[in-house]
Amino acid sequence: MVYTIKTPQCIDTVKKELEAKAKEVGFGLLNTYEFKQILEEKGYPIEKDITVYELCNPPGAQQALSQLPEISVYLPCRISVYEDKGKTTLSSIGLEDIIGAFDIDERFKTYMTILFENLKKVMHSWDK
Repeated sequence: MVYTIKTPQCIDTVKKELEAKAKEVGFGLLNTYEFKQILEEKGYPIEKDITVYELCNPPGAQQALSQLPEISVYLPCRISVYEDKGKTTLSSIGLEDIIGAFDIDERFKTYMTILFENLKKVMHSWDK
């Protein structure tokens, strides 16, 4: 249910470039959540620098919400960025697994799979 990759690219570079990489494949940045900072301000510090990026592909969101309103609990698409064992890690919800759990037509399933492939392209932008 979670799609995760690791990259040797430093976390600061990934965080700096993620919005532009997402835009290249049709996703816009809606918001970011820097959990280390948020939780520290609330008196619950954590060690890891974890940032979640909320991304939206408006045509994809329109299709998804029109055909499958319950998918709204998984939107917008999110990519989490953090360091783990010296590598920058990017994680997202495995949209293919979620889509497979619903009884939907093949055309819509194909469309959503293409959107998830584009999200994975963003995540693999720093592969060397």
